[in-house]
Amino acid sequence: MPEVQLSDVVARLGGELVGDPSHRIDRIGPLQGATPGTIAFLANPRYQSQLADSQAGCVIVAPGLRDAAEARGAAIVTPDPYLYFARLTQWWAGMRQTAASQGAHPSAVIEEGASVDPSASIGALAFIGTGAVIEAGAVVGTQCYVGAFAQVGNGTRLAPHVTLGERCSIGARGIVHSGAVIGADGFGFAPHEGRWEKIEQLGAVHIGDDVEIGANTCIDRGALDDTVIEDGVKLDNLIQIAHNVHIGAHTAIAGCVAVAGSARIGRHCTIGGAAGIVGHIEICDQVHVSAFTLVSRSIRQPGHYSGSFPFDDNASWEKNAATLRHLHALRERLRALEKKIS
Repeated sequence: MPEVQLSDVVARLGGELVGDPSHRIDRIGPLQGATPGTIAFLANPRYQSQLADSQAGCVIVAPGLRDAAEARGAAIVTPDPYLYFARLTQWWAGMRQTAASQGAHPSAVIEEGASVDPSASIGALAFIGTGAVIEAGAVVGTQCYVGAFAQVGNGTRLAPHVTLGERCSIGARGIVHSGAVIGADGFGFAPHEGRWEKIEQLGAVHIGDDVEIGANTCIDRGALDDTVIEDGVKLDNLIQIAHNVHIGAHTAIAGCVAVAGSARIGRHCTIGGAAGIVGHIEICDQVHVSAFTLVSRSIRQPGHYSGSFPFDDNASWEKNAATLRHLHALRERLRALEKKIS
């Protein structure tokens, strides 16, 4: 387990240290239940009440909470505690992780014509198809499948049991978690005399740099053109991305979202868990969709959208939802008025 001094943390990540620089930290944890060896953070002022009673050895806080944090012990003061916390976890994980061994495990199958950089790591029972390219520092985990002419970019990590279909690609510094399937056939069938005739899916999937894809998420290959995931996109677990979808850079999508075929989602959007996006619509940049919302038409204006009866801009939806809660009482009042009139 890592153990560092507070001076090491500030030297690595910056911030203003208040307190003993030699104090040692051996874990990152929440304020509640913290020990003197814990470094915690406080980003939301609503949890300030937990600060005074916390036994954490150090707390990462914003300038506005400096005095309260200093009153109880050591603190690191930074403009954005949540961002600082994120970078701290990255550094901490790097100290804990064992570097993947370079080269291919003896049980891996690498077909003739594949190109694997000597610095890449190919795990046990992995398969690399002909013409595939595995770039420098990439990690292909145990029992992964990388199809013919697929490409894995510099430093990208495929966890065990990931499938990257033929001719599909992912850029540099990506992370793909176990069970993800990239490049399965899209859902395309032509009706004929009460039966379905398969439409072969001839496109591929192209994923940019710095993309993270959660466990058991599926991204289907395009029917004719390609399915495209731009740089910096973050996809949670159990997401379905259908064929020919295009997702703009730095959009984040939470678990169990389903995006139907040929939908286009802009840049810097967020989609809440279990939301549904129907096919062949466009969502512009900077749109934020609440959880369980059904987006059934294109969104042309940035903003926050919610609801399923139907969805609307968030402010209007909240007013309608509040009215709906009083619908029964309004009905009874209306009946009473009708009786008086009659």
